[in-house]
Amino acid sequence: MADNKNKEVKNMRPPVVVVLGHVDHGKTKLLDTIRKTKVAEGESGGITQHIGAYQTNVNGKIITFLDTPGHEAFTAIRSRGAKVADIAILVIAADESVKPQTKEAIKIIKEEKIPFIVALNKIDKEGANVQKVKQDLATEDVLVEDWGGKVPVIEISAKTNRNIDALLDMVLLVAELEELNEDLSSPSQGIIIESNLDKRRGYVATALVNKGVLSAGDFIVAGTVVGKIKSMEDFTGKATKQAKPSQPVLITGWPTAPDIGKEFVVAPDKDEAVRIAEGNVNLAPLFSFFKGSVETGDENKKFLNLVFKSDVSSSLEAIEVSLKAIKSQEVGYRVISYDIGNISEADIKTAIASKCQVIGFRVGTEESAKKLADKEGVKISNFEIIYELIEYVRNEMSELLGAEIKKNQLGKLKVLAVFKKDARSQIFGGRVISGKVVRGAMGDATRPSLKASEGEARNDSIVVSGKIGQLQHDKEDMPEVKEGLEAGIRFDAVTKDFPDVKVGDILDIYEEERIKRSI
Repeated sequence: MADNKNKEVKNMRPPVVVVLGHVDHGKTKLLDTIRKTKVAEGESGGITQHIGAYQTNVNGKIITFLDTPGHEAFTAIRSRGAKVADIAILVIAADESVKPQTKEAIKIIKEEKIPFIVALNKIDKEGANVQKVKQDLATEDVLVEDWGGKVPVIEISAKTNRNIDALLDMVLLVAELEELNEDLSSPSQGIIIESNLDKRRGYVATALVNKGVLSAGDFIVAGTVVGKIKSMEDFTGKATKQAKPSQPVLITGWPTAPDIGKEFVVAPDKDEAVRIAEGNVNLAPLFSFFKGSVETGDENKKFLNLVFKSDVSSSLEAIEVSLKAIKSQEVGYRVISYDIGNISEADIKTAIASKCQVIGFRVGTEESAKKLADKEGVKISNFEIIYELIEYVRNEMSELLGAEIKKNQLGKLKVLAVFKKDARSQIFGGRVISGKVVRGAMGDATRPSLKASEGEARNDSIVVSGKIGQLQHDKEDMPEVKEGLEAGIRFDAVTKDFPDVKVGDILDIYEEERIKRSI
């Protein structure tokens, strides 16, 4: 009986954990602390690159952490992280309580219906108020255990490593309650959580196995991309032949980069893999705004044409999410081309053909591309921080907006005599009735449509606008003429249509100030 009973016992797979929360509340610090304290020294020293996930050993039990970026620009990545996660850790700074991204994270967790643990971070910081955090969570319909709910709370300090063990023990307890059974049946399935172009190995992708055993040599399909696994590495960079459920592995052998967030399956042979990929061909594109002219509307709208290159696919997704926040009725952007990898000569040729500028995110620029760009006048901009990139695009779009013209009033002149006029200018004289007249200033000639007595409102209309090209007083050229004096003016045309100024017109004198507009 004992043997039979043992045969019924199913192996538990490691829980997959995502860490969510508001920016600067300590998500990255928590992940780093866990990695440094719970990954064996020899293993952590061997990690040569970031693959988007890592595993820790807690008292002989494994936990997989999705190492998702923390800033709000990565909303979509965090959301996808929750979809593949079994458990979420909601990090809240005890001195700041619930913030906008905390609410966003709670929404993601509830939509995905995954259990979560609240990690009250920075508990040792001045201003920490645990009860306020719990009260604020209650207003978001999150009841922690000592408020009559079921959500566990662990008070931690990622900075000093306080209660990190207690947090990990709670993760294992929640995982045990979830009964995360290991499914080793074929074919293997999972999700792509990262992809990029490696100079030495070509296209690589990080896959998180959900089911089955993934093996080197397998034919793998992610969306419309078919690959044959050439090699696999675990999160420490060590070669491995197999990967089991909840294990992240870096895979080589792709003809192109598979889209992040795509589910993958293993096919028994190449023909079946191709058939599966063909069935996925109508799937919606990952980057909805990378479709060309995505901004539509007014024909007079101006567009900033862009070519994007980034280090990894998730960076492109972050750029997409952030750019969508830029709203304007007058200007927009078009992404003509995008890809991962360094900026190449082909990117510059695309930019030349489409009158684009090229933007790189955490990538280099090939020497041949630099030379061609310099020769053809193509602008290349590289960024390491996403918010600087987005601010740059916002400013470039703002440059397409016409400047706001502010009229700074200088004075008024009443026209007393008109002398001569041609197609380009008119000469007349008058008296400065207020302020001053300045050579080089602008003027609007207004003509009362109704004769109004003093104190009544006047209904004046602008007859013609022009520039004071020459200014005289007592037949001498002057830079300005002040109130009470008479002046002779050569009034120069600024438009093709140049109606006559007549006696009795009032010339409003002003200087134009061009004010840069921004989105």
